[in-house]
Amino acid sequence: MSSEEALSSTITDWLFINSWWLLLPFIMLLVVAAFIVAFVLLLYMISPLISPKPLKLNGAHVVVTGGSSGIGKCIAIECYRQGAFITLVARDEAKLLQAKKELEKYAINDKQVVLCISVDVSSDYSQVESVIKQAQEKLGPVDMLVNCAGTSFSGKFEEMEVDRFKRMMEVNYLGSVYPTRAVITTMKERRMGRIMFVSSQAGQIGLFGYTAYSPSKFALRGLAESLQMEMKPYNIYVTVAYPPDTDTPGLAEENKTKPLETKLISETSGVCQPDQVAKIIVRDAVQGNFNSSVGPDGYMLSALTCGMSPVTSITEGLQQIVTMGLFRTIALFYLGSFDSIVRRCMIQREQSKAADKRE
Repeated sequence: MSSEEALSSTITDWLFINSWWLLLPFIMLLVVAAFIVAFVLLLYMISPLISPKPLKLNGAHVVVTGGSSGIGKCIAIECYRQGAFITLVARDEAKLLQAKKELEKYAINDKQVVLCISVDVSSDYSQVESVIKQAQEKLGPVDMLVNCAGTSFSGKFEEMEVDRFKRMMEVNYLGSVYPTRAVITTMKERRMGRIMFVSSQAGQIGLFGYTAYSPSKFALRGLAESLQMEMKPYNIYVTVAYPPDTDTPGLAEENKTKPLETKLISETSGVCQPDQVAKIIVRDAVQGNFNSSVGPDGYMLSALTCGMSPVTSITEGLQQIVTMGLFRTIALFYLGSFDSIVRRCMIQREQSKAADKRE
């Protein structure tokens, strides 16, 4: 072999050996990608095995607080349509009877019953416990509790009466604690049940004008997360719903005192219909999902604020991991827009005051 051939052979061997080193990172990347794909596929396959078994509403006893109007009434209707026995709980007896008449139109069999109980679920636990016991004696153990009793008030922090803050916590937080406490022992004994807390998107993000309302709705999530950890071994699943502004009598009342800044911020997401919201909430509660959100904004907020909250399926967890960065970027634009609205309103107010003084 000539020296030129030997040199050519040496160079070829060197390139062959080193080309493998150059390709090694690419090969390793392919192997890692293959493992990730296989892992994700495996998770998708086993996800149904670890998800809760759906609750059958046909023949189930569903208690709905705040069930005489708004989202609560629509949730009751949706459950009744699926064959549930309903206990409506609210303060106004006349509204309860009217809601009962509406529900009975959607019966799917002759055995279904609508029971009405007039009580303030936020005032006295012993009274709440007593009426829940009466409902269970008449319609059987509670299979699903929907805590929908609530109230809303918006205004500037320094302009609201101090009693407003106390009342919000009593109705929106304790008004959910008391009924839940009244049904939980029986659910644990039966090792089955669903607990639903109806919060709000204002329970995921604090907004201008909601310094009294938002904390009372944020509190429900803390309660729900702690309760879910305690109840999961007993096959009891907790759901927190975060509906957006919904066309209800409660929203109409809230709008009477809503500051301009709050109105402008709220208008960025629009208003939903209560029957649409109710269908989503009932579906998520039946499936045992911890989070229940409505629309693209609601989905984004739930992913952004998931933190250490429970996941019902591995699929849900993976979606949160993948979308977190993108949603945070979008959220920053939203926050900038909200801050801009508040600044513009402040400037307009100051300019108006200055003009009044000159006159």
